[in-house]
Amino acid sequence: MTTLLVIAKEPLPGRVKTRLCPPFTPEEAATLAEAALADTLCAVAAAPARRRILVLEGEAGPWLPPGFDVVAQCAGGLDARLAAAFAGCDGPALLIGMDTPQVTPGLLAVDFDGYDACFGAAEDGGFWALGLAVPDPELVREVPMSTPTTGAVQRSRLLAAGLHVRELPCLRDVDTAADAEAVAAAAPHGRFAAELARLRDGDGR
Repeated sequence: MTTLLVIAKEPLPGRVKTRLCPPFTPEEAATLAEAALADTLCAVAAAPARRRILVLEGEAGPWLPPGFDVVAQCAGGLDARLAAAFAGCDGPALLIGMDTPQVTPGLLAVDFDGYDACFGAAEDGGFWALGLAVPDPELVREVPMSTPTTGAVQRSRLLAAGLHVRELPCLRDVDTAADAEAVAAAAPHGRFAAELARLRDGDGR
């Protein structure tokens, strides 16, 4: 069975989803980030898994459901933090972030039968999911993160290592207000969509 990893930041104002400001305030952006994280963790909790791990920068809050181990993120760039997350796994592992609250348990119910890796591209050029049948930290270390070509570079790294890659559906990350609207429309019944509607209706956005 697969270990499911979520890499996330504690949703604090000014520390998360800063590209949502404006039109949202830092406090509102943090509220949306918490909702996105809660939806993500809910999907992970409902998916089959050997183990569920939250790789967290900061402190856990009431948004954390039961059944998760919490591990502190290491120091360094995102590539180093992803590498460290995989290094802590001793079997198949799938890692996602907190930016795709539209994710479902079905999307996370991956198996590696006939595959060495799973890769989910993001619409902004990054990736929302990376799975490795045999976790190797070196497959992500020194991949340039947060660029329009991050996903392409990471996928090429997998292929160059001779891995057979299973492609997962492309999803949209929540970075901007336009992203938030599109993602809420794709998952209208989640906490993220409800919080966005509440904030929008509260001041006429």
